[in-house]
Amino acid sequence: MTLASLSNRGTDSALRERARQVIPGGLWGHLNAARLPQGYPQFFARGEGCRLWDVDGREFVDFMCSWGPIVLGHRHPVVEEAAARQAALGDCLNGPGPVLVELAELLVQMIPHAAWCQLAKNGTDATTGCVTIARAGTGRRKVLVARGAYHGAVPWCSPSVAGVTAEDRAHLIPYGFNDPASLDTALHQAGDDLAAVIVSAFRHDYGTTLEMPDPAFAQALRDACDATGAALILDDVRAGFRLDLGGSWEPLGVRPDLAAYSKAIGNGHALAAITGVERFRHPATQVFSTGSFWCTAVPMAAALATLRELRRIDGPAKMKAMGERLRAGFDRLAARQGLAILQSGPPAMPLLQFAGDAEARLGEAFCAEALRHGAYFHPRHNMFLCCAHEAADIDAALAAAEAGFAAVAKMA
Repeated sequence: MTLASLSNRGTDSALRERARQVIPGGLWGHLNAARLPQGYPQFFARGEGCRLWDVDGREFVDFMCSWGPIVLGHRHPVVEEAAARQAALGDCLNGPGPVLVELAELLVQMIPHAAWCQLAKNGTDATTGCVTIARAGTGRRKVLVARGAYHGAVPWCSPSVAGVTAEDRAHLIPYGFNDPASLDTALHQAGDDLAAVIVSAFRHDYGTTLEMPDPAFAQALRDACDATGAALILDDVRAGFRLDLGGSWEPLGVRPDLAAYSKAIGNGHALAAITGVERFRHPATQVFSTGSFWCTAVPMAAALATLRELRRIDGPAKMKAMGERLRAGFDRLAARQGLAILQSGPPAMPLLQFAGDAEARLGEAFCAEALRHGAYFHPRHNMFLCCAHEAADIDAALAAAEAGFAAVAKMA
């Protein structure tokens, strides 16, 4: 099917209007993360490598990578071939295929803390499973959660208040990311009822400057859990397999008791994983968790191929190098326009902000102009690089960014 024939099914604006008739809130009601500034496409015709084409035929260098799942590139041939081979045998059967065991073995082999793993579908499945297993293993209720952190879209951790009761969150205690004093306060509040501390790989709260974990603070979390018998849960749903194939905190020398993965695990095929230390193996067997499509074999085959390919090419190193090229280019172009910018987060998952731009008005203008010139950035959410980004793609995106910086300079 050609791009033209896909586009003929409806332009982006027409599809939005049709969606509003049958989906509460239109597409925004279906996918809340899609809230974007004016001019951003919502409907896409196809993807290839690090490029996207919307239904109106516009081409973009993609720096959101489907909000994280695309880690090797859209329609990566090795992954799609593995998925197609499994699909020819069967996908949703009465139970899993042999690939379940192969994938579990690979995850346990790759991730140093992992003595076992369980598979699911979404990141929320994985974080919720980790919390439930921690409570089952400790017989306790309280969970420490970093203030403002996102760990999923169910009542116990949802950022929404609509439809959520106080009882849903009765046993959550907030602490500040990289804030030892707040951690001490939260630990005191939990007392002898502390089941777990959950923490993101780095602070990636929406609309705020990204913050890498202080190694001393990461160790303080580990020490607190060791002292209390609580589980340290690493939410690696967003960063997992992009920063380090063994887990995002491996470079810090701090290992969790339980970890949640999704997004990049299958290069766009729906899958999630929980990994854990031996201590929580038996509690994991006591927790009831399942889903109608948790045994589907195609995503597992895709994940097996994705992880092997990431290891073969050292994907994290490649994404870091291209992220550093992008970051250096942003610095150079902003300086040329006399603009003060702030770049935060790991190079593979960056955020660009403008000094004094609390409402991201300048950020939106920058992204809108870059979009018109063929680069898909985001003004508030961390962006994502993938292994398909090459130097020429980064340079093409920087050419688009140059137009964005020029637009912002006119507003200053």
